[in-house]
Amino acid sequence: MKNHSLPLIGITADLAEPPQPSSRGARESTIVLPRRYCRAVESNGGMPILLPFTRSRALMRQFISRLDGLLISGGNFDIHPSYYGEKPIKEIGAIKEERTEFELEITQLALEQDLPLLGVCGGAQAINVALGGSLYQDIATQAPHANQHEQGAKKEIGGHKVVIARGTRLEKILRRRTLEVNTTHHQAVKKIGKGLVVNATAEDGLIEGIESPRHSFVLGVQWHPEVLAPRHVPHRRIFSFFIDSCRCARRPR
Repeated sequence: MKNHSLPLIGITADLAEPPQPSSRGARESTIVLPRRYCRAVESNGGMPILLPFTRSRALMRQFISRLDGLLISGGNFDIHPSYYGEKPIKEIGAIKEERTEFELEITQLALEQDLPLLGVCGGAQAINVALGGSLYQDIATQAPHANQHEQGAKKEIGGHKVVIARGTRLEKILRRRTLEVNTTHHQAVKKIGKGLVVNATAEDGLIEGIESPRHSFVLGVQWHPEVLAPRHVPHRRIFSFFIDSCRCARRPR
């Protein structure tokens, strides 16, 4: 009997800290995720589910065993450079240790199980670090030749172009060699992780996309296609190809 249910896509979430303690004095965190990630998954035939942080490797394995795909979302924080063997510089941004540990661990488990994996913005950086790569801790400081990549004001329209590498999965998905993207990051991939290839670069030479030819689907993009997908077909195709891969690789229910 065929399984006609939608592929189940886990999306990593964030925590919001309350500004004030509750009436009982406790500060209760809230699990949060911009709705646009769920919309991008839903509109392309997937069923999104939010993944809360856990330190339990056993529970993470349960997540991976039940999911058909994993989406590592972006967020307003940096991966601590100790994860790629460096000391922090003073320009490092906010650190969320619990989220970073969870995302790196569950990314590694997904890679081991060849679960389709999509990383958006900081999610792309997490994939790179999980595979032994490193990051520019601050583009302006460590790559002064680069253009401005923190373009939050242009998030809804795109701020610069990227060049897509020939023969890559991303070129197959997008069906083009250049693309207007929206970027809101002050960090970027520096040393590429083991087994990864660069599939997109900005006009200033910074890496904007990575993928793994060794896996069924592992793709990381430094921009936010979930924002542009409703109005721009190439960005929407990133999610449609991801969901199709999840459907093909799905586990028996």
